[in-house]
Amino acid sequence: MLVVIQRTLPLLGLFFYFIFTSRFAGFITTVLLISLQHLQTSFSAMKLFKLQSLKFLWTLKPPNRVLHGHPRLLASDVHSQYESIRRGKQEIPKYFNYASDVLDKWSEIEKAGKRPPNPAFWWINGKGEEVKWSFEELGFLSRKVANVLTKECGLQKGDRLIVILPRIPEWWLVNVACMRAGIVLIPGVSQLSAKDILYRLQASKATCIITTDKVAPAVDSVASECQFLKTKLMVSKDSREGWLNFTELCKNQAADHSCVKTRIQDPMIIFFTSGTTGSPKMTQHSQGSLGFRPLLSERYWLDLTPSGMIWNTADTGWILTSVASVYDPWVFGSCVFIHNLPQTDSAVILNTLCSFPIDVLVGAPTLFRMLVQNDLSSYKFMNLKYCVSGGEPVNPEVMEQWKSQTGVDIHEVYGQTEMGIICSVFKGMKIKPGSMGKAAPLYDVQIVDKNANILPPGQQGEIAVRSKPIRPLGFFSEYVDNPKKTAETERGDFYVTGDRGTMDEDGYFQFIGRYDDIIISSGYRIGPFEVESALIEHPAVVEAAVVSSPDPLRGEVVKAFVILSPAFSSSDLKSLAQDLQDHVKKTTAPYKYPRKVEFVQELPKTITGKIKRNELRDKEWGRM
Repeated sequence: MLVVIQRTLPLLGLFFYFIFTSRFAGFITTVLLISLQHLQTSFSAMKLFKLQSLKFLWTLKPPNRVLHGHPRLLASDVHSQYESIRRGKQEIPKYFNYASDVLDKWSEIEKAGKRPPNPAFWWINGKGEEVKWSFEELGFLSRKVANVLTKECGLQKGDRLIVILPRIPEWWLVNVACMRAGIVLIPGVSQLSAKDILYRLQASKATCIITTDKVAPAVDSVASECQFLKTKLMVSKDSREGWLNFTELCKNQAADHSCVKTRIQDPMIIFFTSGTTGSPKMTQHSQGSLGFRPLLSERYWLDLTPSGMIWNTADTGWILTSVASVYDPWVFGSCVFIHNLPQTDSAVILNTLCSFPIDVLVGAPTLFRMLVQNDLSSYKFMNLKYCVSGGEPVNPEVMEQWKSQTGVDIHEVYGQTEMGIICSVFKGMKIKPGSMGKAAPLYDVQIVDKNANILPPGQQGEIAVRSKPIRPLGFFSEYVDNPKKTAETERGDFYVTGDRGTMDEDGYFQFIGRYDDIIISSGYRIGPFEVESALIEHPAVVEAAVVSSPDPLRGEVVKAFVILSPAFSSSDLKSLAQDLQDHVKKTTAPYKYPRKVEFVQELPKTITGKIKRNELRDKEWGRM
């Protein structure tokens, strides 16, 4: 894709104007080596001559700063600058802003030629369109957006803004612009219904919303019930009554915005929880809990360098995207790769891994369950070093299939909206199938009983993180306007997750299930995940969900909802159900086998892909 840019280069009194495309990279390199010392650092003279009609795709090709070989990183790269704080020799700063203290610092390192020439942001859509930004360009464009929000929309520090955008570059610009202006960002997934949007607008009291022309009608249908909503911005080539055009406003804005001064505890972002056990709660994070946290952590779940690249496939509405596609990789100066996948397509994902130098792939377990259904031996990944999966446990069978066919490990992570990543498999750590690794840095993770007593290894209890006497930096600030729910997360000296698990002698944690998902049958406590993992090992099963079902004799029994592989769809279902039951008896403790089996076409899931077991359970117990 061609995007024309005007740069002013004073060189021997002459002005040169270039059209930057990858085809001319070698020529540009030669010229820039001569003129780099004279290059104006200010982008005020830059004008954008072409905007992609709908996507607002500012693909600014930066000067290729070719250095001989791989440039040596500055000893004072951004992550290294905080080494003394990580070692406890210096206190955590009182003021911090991720945009100015991380992104702008990488821009300076980049301009000094001390960062590899790979982009900071790389976006494709599978239709031939492509966006590449350096940190310098990311700063330039995000300042323009910050001016739109503050000057055109009148937003001030502390105001709340809801953004409902798919995986398009504007989502990242809005994120960084909000950091610069001190505006509290509230991301939402694109599949939200009008009812969902109404709930979020009313609960958050957001004064501004940014979305696409596809979602705008749903917003308009409920806007009259949202008294705090003042401004609506639409990312589109078209216009709509009552909406400001985000694209046009950004096009005409200046890029001289001064980043506001923010305290490390100032609110930065609010996530609505997935709502698997009730109405979504507003989970508020600060500049410290999301922005500064990765600066304190060692390279645990994410081992990247400025030459590395990460591709996270999660939706833009969830904390995983903020962690894996914004804060953590950019702390290391790495490239965030994005494919605007309107639908999850195995072939597209596998071909993308073969075509782009992606080091790390991040996806939900559902993604890997889907990918292993393909003949993976026909794909040769360009640069993939390891994968990361979270949200729910990955079934050991899926991990084994993926590893045997690709040679690449899946590192499991466990986390929550409230704290980000709590446990993970680190680089070089022994992988134990069914385990989600060890406690992440900053967190003291334990298994506790109902009285917050720490349980010994091997004993089942609730996964908890020590929150007293000192609350870890990565913790959320609060559930907004819900002090009761905030207080309920504390038990003794711990924050309790609501998830049950165990820890072995080596400090590895294993997830058993949500506290509400535990099945008690004839006095036995049964976690759904172990039964689901046993079922999915059977060749007939693509996916399974296990819940409790009422039983007059045992109180409740295990029931499995099973999606069959197409090859078994015409099988005798009664005989197949018996076969699955026998398989589970042989694979795990016999008392855990599903006494009831129902074959279904699909399973109810949250937008993040988590199975809504509570919905299946309520249906079984006649509560729907």
